[in-house]
Amino acid sequence: MSESLRRVHIVGVGGPGTSAIAIILREMGVTVSGSDVHESAALERLRRIGVRVNVPHDANAVTGSDVVAHSAAIRVNNMELAAARAAGIRVWSRAQMLSWIAKQCRTVAVAGTHGKTTTTTLLTLVLRAVGRDPGYLIGADVPQLARSAHWGSEIFVVEADESDSSHRAIAPHSTILTNVDVDHLDEHGSFDGIVDSFDSYLAAIPHVKVVCGDDPTAARLGRKHGALLYGTNDSNSTDYAVRATDVRFGDGRIDFVAGTPWGSAAMSVALRGMHNVRNVLAAVAMAGSLGVSPAESAAALREFRGVHRRFDVRATHGGATFVDDYAHLPAEIAAVLAGVRAEQSRWRRIIAVFQPNRFNRMAVLSDAYGDAFVDADLVVVTDIYASGTERIEGVTGKLVVDAIRGAHPKARVEWKPNRGELVDFVANEVREGDLCISMGCGDIETLPDEVVARRGE
Repeated sequence: MSESLRRVHIVGVGGPGTSAIAIILREMGVTVSGSDVHESAALERLRRIGVRVNVPHDANAVTGSDVVAHSAAIRVNNMELAAARAAGIRVWSRAQMLSWIAKQCRTVAVAGTHGKTTTTTLLTLVLRAVGRDPGYLIGADVPQLARSAHWGSEIFVVEADESDSSHRAIAPHSTILTNVDVDHLDEHGSFDGIVDSFDSYLAAIPHVKVVCGDDPTAARLGRKHGALLYGTNDSNSTDYAVRATDVRFGDGRIDFVAGTPWGSAAMSVALRGMHNVRNVLAAVAMAGSLGVSPAESAAALREFRGVHRRFDVRATHGGATFVDDYAHLPAEIAAVLAGVRAEQSRWRRIIAVFQPNRFNRMAVLSDAYGDAFVDADLVVVTDIYASGTERIEGVTGKLVVDAIRGAHPKARVEWKPNRGELVDFVANEVREGDLCISMGCGDIETLPDEVVARRGE
């Protein structure tokens, strides 16, 4: 175990990643304080468990801390960080703080560009169902868990995020690698840089490595590092240790047989799409390596009730269904829409409403969205949600519209950059029998509520 900490102050403690860390530290017995710029429900939840929070920032709040940690959104010249440095107090990034936590017990990390949150949730629920007490840090609310974070007694299950290179800082005991795709070029420079980061990440894992064989890049890295590969019958590879067969989709569930070194079991999980078949396989494979049988995993996951903002049915109105989903990268969007299209008899039309995210991401990746929406009957694109990035001249959501129209000239694509215009258009366009799915990781998540309210006026 690494050195103990008595008191930690967290700047920007209201964010989902930092508030989760505050919860874990409190449960570990650390005295935690924090600050943020605005009051929020997250801050109230932290106060209820004994975290002292000040709003706004206050340079005096860091006094007496062993460490002052901060989220990536906090500027380097923040007054509390400056006060900590002046006082000789260690200043740690979120990744460094998470690294310290991970060193306190056996850590299993879930890494990869897509699917981390769902896979982390599935593995956590399986371990809890068989009587283990795993600690966990999950990047979304889960109906079956009281909080998105907990400090357990044996194993710590955590998302290893590549956006700030947390995946390399954590140094886990074992890992799942779901896939490797293009994102966070501001952190890694190029796709080769991303691949190299996962290469060095796997090289440092001392124990079990569970890697998706269906993803070509992840599979190559997995074979290089002696990983246990999982996948579906979509691949002809013969070296998969864990494989899904007899895959069926319907009624919002995936059904398949998981074959593993520890036996086989029929899985039935309330998820959609082949990407989620792979997420379930990853969780079953890692659980198997930890002594949980496939039959026990199947029983646990049969009662799975979803993850916030992962095909989250928000409302039905006038015979139409309104869904919200966090998917914001091309592969994620394509996978979600393909899963919906597999149940196309349930809906008359699929209407996808997309909010691009981050100016720096759209500046380099907008062309990649050209084929992401092929399973939608209508695509509506709004303007970019900044997520703290600086505006770039000429970079707007219209680049995504142009990419879709360029790849599919006959596709129906609407450009609605203004929020009021967007709400009006969707409210008037959606008909009985339609599925309207809002997609993105910004404030698009409130769109279903806004549209239903407008339709009810």
